[in-house]
Amino acid sequence: MVPRYEAVIGLEVHAQLKTQTKAFCACSAEFGAPPNTHTCPVCLGHPGALPVLNRQVVELTLRIGLATHCTIRRHSLFARKNYFYPDLPKGYQISQYEEPLCTGGWIDIELDDGTIKRVGIARIHMEEDAGKSIHDVDVDTLVDLNRCGVPLIEIVSEPDLRSPREAYHYMRQIRQLVRYLGICDGNLEEGSLRCDANVSVRPRGEQRLGTKTEIKNLNSFRNLEKALEYEIQRHISILEAGGQVQHETRLWDALRQETRPMRTKELAHDYRYFPEPDLVPVVVSDEWIERVRAALPELPLQRKQRFITQYGLPAYDAGVLCEEREVADYFEACCAALRQPSPERYKLVSNWIMTEVLRLLGEQQSKELRIPLPPEHLAEVVELYAEEVISSRIAKEVFAEAVQTGKAPRAIITERGLSQVSDVGWLRQLVEQVVAEHPDVVGRYRSGKTNALGFLVGQVLQRSQGRANPRLVTQLLQERLQVEESPTTH
Repeated sequence: MVPRYEAVIGLEVHAQLKTQTKAFCACSAEFGAPPNTHTCPVCLGHPGALPVLNRQVVELTLRIGLATHCTIRRHSLFARKNYFYPDLPKGYQISQYEEPLCTGGWIDIELDDGTIKRVGIARIHMEEDAGKSIHDVDVDTLVDLNRCGVPLIEIVSEPDLRSPREAYHYMRQIRQLVRYLGICDGNLEEGSLRCDANVSVRPRGEQRLGTKTEIKNLNSFRNLEKALEYEIQRHISILEAGGQVQHETRLWDALRQETRPMRTKELAHDYRYFPEPDLVPVVVSDEWIERVRAALPELPLQRKQRFITQYGLPAYDAGVLCEEREVADYFEACCAALRQPSPERYKLVSNWIMTEVLRLLGEQQSKELRIPLPPEHLAEVVELYAEEVISSRIAKEVFAEAVQTGKAPRAIITERGLSQVSDVGWLRQLVEQVVAEHPDVVGRYRSGKTNALGFLVGQVLQRSQGRANPRLVTQLLQERLQVEESPTTH
């Protein structure tokens, strides 16, 4: 049954730029310092203190603008967005309004079923962050102004999203993109990537937009999806009852799993925007734009498609490997280090990265991804296993020792005598011992329970201390167990 109503969703994503200093002063933009230690007269709004634009802010904004196919404005202006809040000491926020740096772009997102949806980007503009209010039970509200003046971009989508799930995928794609471009660390918990959602509903087939509400406090992908699901259903319930949706800003309460009113929705004129008198216009040359464009990396969705076609990887593998740029780079470096490259070995490299390497990365405490094994060494492990020089069990041992010591896998195998044994005579002796010791398992196998073979193979491998060739052991066991006892003759 086709739903009667259709949701219309647009997202405003705020991304904190990875600059060393703030947008308009030399204070550090590093997260986590003691409260009110990264401040100065400029970011505190002291009289007579003049802002100076950090050139790197423009550079990083150009990256995302070009990556999302935006038109770059050669001449853009900063504006003052006026409002009162305890963590905004100047009483205004330096932002962009009528002349943002980037306009009219788009981004492709991949949905659950693998289809691609294009979402329009209305604008991307530069601005500064406000401070942080901390609501303490004992002492009311504390204010930390370290974040004042930290550079942000706001990425405003067109209202092209039609479901909470599409919004979820869009937000994940934006996070992946800003990390690929190296402009934001994408940490939702620390607030360096934040999202506000605008949502309305309308009867299916209707062209006019319904009354929208804005949802704030969305600090995770799950909260974004859940909040939109709740708010869409709230709008529908109001309309079904003959009421009218109020144009307002609401907060998402993750504990109660509901939105609640915060304030009536402001319009642009409520902020009394006017040009920032203390900053000159931002002028971007064609040469600057082309230099930034030339330095852009291959973008994640395109890279995923290339991994599927070039390396023959399943779509799932390609998606996992391309989630982080550093992991995708590592995969390609490993493949380039293979002495005998082939689709089968590319898949083995993928398997090792998705299991062992990502496990190690998950155990790291650092924000930066540091893969603890040179790509040449992982390629060597893969080839030694593919050529049956070592078993899968020994391969894992060698991998762990290579990570710990930095030694090359071949050197470890030579030092410890770990090469896989394919001596048929010796393996037949082990097979005979195992068969003799487990007549009940042999009986189950011969009665048709073929999974009993795995137990017997494991016993042989255990006796060989993991050095026996598993494929050859399996073959020898199958041959041995096919031999039936000859009937007694009289």
